[in-house]
Amino acid sequence: MTPTTPLQDLPPAVATEGAATTSAIPATADRTGGLREALVEVSTRLGAALMLSLFAYAAITQWRAAPSRITLLFLVVSACFTVGLSLVTRVPVKRDWRPVAFLCAMGGTYYFLAVRLAPGAQLVPETVGAALQLLGICWQLFAKASLRRSFGILPANRGVVSRGAYRLVRHPMYLGYFVTDIGFLLVNFGLQNLLVYGCQFALQVGRIVREEQLLSTDEGYRTYKGRVRYRVIPGIF
Repeated sequence: MTPTTPLQDLPPAVATEGAATTSAIPATADRTGGLREALVEVSTRLGAALMLSLFAYAAITQWRAAPSRITLLFLVVSACFTVGLSLVTRVPVKRDWRPVAFLCAMGGTYYFLAVRLAPGAQLVPETVGAALQLLGICWQLFAKASLRRSFGILPANRGVVSRGAYRLVRHPMYLGYFVTDIGFLLVNFGLQNLLVYGCQFALQVGRIVREEQLLSTDEGYRTYKGRVRYRVIPGIF
C-alpha cells in the first residue's frame, strides 16, 4: 500500500555500493540468505491466510445465528480485501522490519481478531452502519486498484504510485479502513470494540508515520509529497 522507487532507479552511488557489497558475499551465503527470506515470506503468508480463515468462520457463524447483522458480513469482506490481497502482492525491494514498524503493521492489520462479534449497542441502525462499511470498502477497492500489486502489510519500497486515489491523499487506503471500521463500531458498540478500534486507529497513525519515514528517503516520493499535501483526510491529516 505504500509507494517507492525500483532498485534500477536508485542513484548510481547507491547502485555501485550495493554491487560492491554483493560481490564480497560468498555465493553459498547469498543462496542461504535468499532461502531464509523465501521461507519467512511463505510462512508469513500462510499464517495470514490461517488467521483470516479462522476469523471469517467465527464471524459467519455469528451472522448465521442473526442474518440481519449484515455488518458482520461486510467486516469479513473488508478483512479479506486487506489480508487476502497481501497474500499475492509482489515481494518488495526494501521492507521495514524494525519492532515498532512491525507492531504497528501487524496490530493495524489483524486487529479484527480482537473485535467482539457478539451483538452490542446499536448507536445507529444496521443499514446505516452497513452503508458506511460499503462506502469504505468501495473506496478501498478504488485505492487498491490504483496500487495494483504494490500493496503489502509492512512498510516497504514497492514503487511510487500517484495515480487514481493517490492523487487526492497520500494514504487513501487508510481512509477506506477508517470509514469501514466506524460503520461496524457504530452498530456493534461496546467497551471492548471501542478499545480495539481506538488502539487500531492509533496504530494506523503510527503505521503511516513509519511508512513515510521509509518512503521519504526516495526523492520521487518527496516530490509526490509536495504535490499531495494530506495523508488521509483532506484538510485535517
